Amino acid sequence: MKSAVPSSVELVTPARVLRRFRVVFNAVRTHFRKMETQVGLGGAQVWALSLIKAHPGIGMGEVASHMDIHQSTASNLIKALLRKELIRMDKAPDDRRNVQLRILPAGTRLLKKVPGPFEGVLPQALGNLTVETLQRMDEDLGQLIDLLNADESAEETPLAQL
Repeated sequence: MKSAVPSSVELVTPARVLRRFRVVFNAVRTHFRKMETQVGLGGAQVWALSLIKAHPGIGMGEVASHMDIHQSTASNLIKALLRKELIRMDKAPDDRRNVQLRILPAGTRLLKKVPGPFEGVLPQALGNLTVETLQRMDEDLGQLIDLLNADESAEETPLAQL
């Protein structure tokens, strides 16, 4: 098994770093493919469904906040779950403009079949890193994003939808 940290003899090259990115992307894609094959839902839908199960009565904005995505993206995920009859949406009794989301029995049965983690393998792995490592990665990825002149609006798109 290869070490995650290059030895002092190994030369770190752009090609080596690119291979590491491929390994990360492949792990993410493999997890989401397995999830979709087993339950017929995309990874982002499964994550949203798991949040609704964990937080009965959660609102649309709270789903977006928990998933760190735009509210319109969360709304689209919720609409798909409603069409599949995995959740129900009720008007909040105190403010009829707000909704409360609740999982239905079919949604609970589906989640029991899902290989975890619900949020995906990358968010889980990032959550296990130290603050110092996350800080360093954030700075380094910021430099890479700048060099790519990348559209940063993609930061609100779930990985499962890329």
